[in-house]
Amino acid sequence: MAAREDQEGPSRPLAGEAISAGTVLRVIRDAGTLTRAELARRTGLARSTVAQRVDTLLRHELVYEAAGADSTGGRPPTSLVFNDGSGVVLCGDLGVTHGRLAVCDLGGASLAEEIEELDIAAGPETVLAIVDERFGALLEQAGRASSHVRGIGLGVPGPVAFDRGEPANPPIMPGWDGFSIPGWFAARHDAPVLVDNDVNIMALGEHWANWRGRDHLLFIKVGTGIGCGIVARGRIHHGAKGAAGDIGHIRLAGEEATCRCGNVGCLEAVSGGAALARRLAEQGVEARTSRDVVRLVKEGSAPATRLVREAGRNLGEVLAGCVNFFNPEVIVIGGDVGQSSQQLLAGVREVIFQRSLPLATEELRVVPSGLGDRAGVVGAAIMVIEHVLSPQAIDQAIRRGVGA
Repeated sequence: MAAREDQEGPSRPLAGEAISAGTVLRVIRDAGTLTRAELARRTGLARSTVAQRVDTLLRHELVYEAAGADSTGGRPPTSLVFNDGSGVVLCGDLGVTHGRLAVCDLGGASLAEEIEELDIAAGPETVLAIVDERFGALLEQAGRASSHVRGIGLGVPGPVAFDRGEPANPPIMPGWDGFSIPGWFAARHDAPVLVDNDVNIMALGEHWANWRGRDHLLFIKVGTGIGCGIVARGRIHHGAKGAAGDIGHIRLAGEEATCRCGNVGCLEAVSGGAALARRLAEQGVEARTSRDVVRLVKEGSAPATRLVREAGRNLGEVLAGCVNFFNPEVIVIGGDVGQSSQQLLAGVREVIFQRSLPLATEELRVVPSGLGDRAGVVGAAIMVIEHVLSPQAIDQAIRRGVGA
């Protein structure tokens, strides 16, 4: 994992009694590389205690020693480096018609990855059986065994009760409501399973890959529907029940289109990819899905371009309120429609900077996704990696006498 500065500063000691082997590993991961002397200064631990903690991490192959810089005299010090090859995670971003699946090391690097066709409406048993079978094939491709799996992370296209890993009344996932995805995998893998809404893992992936220096970010997915992932103080904000960021169901003034949620005038019902395709079809343009809309815009279709620009303005109307309320530093636009159309992005920027307060937009960036359609699978990997490598999880694994 890329090095980053400890939020407390590079040399501020931690509370000695709280510094377990798991906490020492976190300090090493955050720094990227540290000598024992640097680790003692950063943690405030006695060198003998540092030696004990490091020996534990070495024994469990969670860190390794690398040759350090040349010294001015005597034996050059060795540096401690996190061993991101000490395990793997299985991760997936499941969509309505396909999913991106990957095996990643504990640094977040993809070792094997593929896109698999699937129908989310086929139900959890059918879909998860396909996912697990492909995970097995990807493990073999990566040269890893199931015993190397430290965790599983999945994103799904619907609301999720995050603490239970269960979809909650997902409108486009029939048969998934209340289904325990962790429970299904528990019979097949001895590893923790984390599940979140797809736009949340996209937000996490984009933040981790491109914006770790910014604490407040909104990730907007514009595909068949419209959703928003919120990064607040560097972490995903789920809200009280996991429903935070559902901007697709904010009503647009003067609109009466019926939404799949049962209400009328929702942003998604007017400007989501499915809605745009329907409106184009009503004009005699051949379009059935959001991907058709993207294709038409790329081909220079005037009706499609006009509708997408209008959709950007509608999205900008909603986001202007979000900017005034949340004051993000960055808004990232992704999804099939969002990342493929400069017209949509232009419409969003036009209205946000007209309607939001000057202080809120003074340093605001509105940008397309840097990861594109990989944002979700990257976020799923980081979600589970941060969980299995937390100090508490590492300390529990060490007490059980197993790896991370």
